[in-house]
Amino acid sequence: MTRAKSLLPAGLASLHPLLRAEAAAEAAAAGIDPGDLEQTVWLRLFERAGAGDPVTDAPRWMRAAVRAEARIARRRARREVPYADEGQPAGPAGGHGPERLALAAEQGRVIRAAVRRLPGRCPRLLGALLSPQDLTYREIAGQLGMSQGSLGPERSRCLGCLRRMLAAEVAPHGPWGTVRGRQPVDR
Repeated sequence: MTRAKSLLPAGLASLHPLLRAEAAAEAAAAGIDPGDLEQTVWLRLFERAGAGDPVTDAPRWMRAAVRAEARIARRRARREVPYADEGQPAGPAGGHGPERLALAAEQGRVIRAAVRRLPGRCPRLLGALLSPQDLTYREIAGQLGMSQGSLGPERSRCLGCLRRMLAAEVAPHGPWGTVRGRQPVDR
């Protein structure tokens, strides 16, 4: 962080300890990395300055921004829950029957194909995260040539893009699915 600190104007560099402390205090309750929270608040500050809306009371604004970003992260964590196995019968060997394995393989192919269509650095980042080698953030950051602190926010943006892409491709749940442009058939 010393290089990044040296790039900050003197007034903002003095805010770094305050932001680090606030982010560390709020991150645990929000279930996110303090570095990600800190980086997000810096981003909001610079976006605001770039839009011509400078912050007048920076310490107060930073405290409020940290709490707001932590609230957003907590809400996101509450909304993003894994789907339960809805009506999937358990096959032999603890639910790993051939049909279940084939569906899981197909789902993996669909996700990997969608990841390859993502823009920018997202395919490489998510490809590294999906790698069977189970790489650490440090190893992924080294492979991609980016800072370890940037992986979390970048991953979040990429997953949001992937989520929107897959939501547009997946038909809503129903007994027979839905085909766009056709009326459902009575059975």
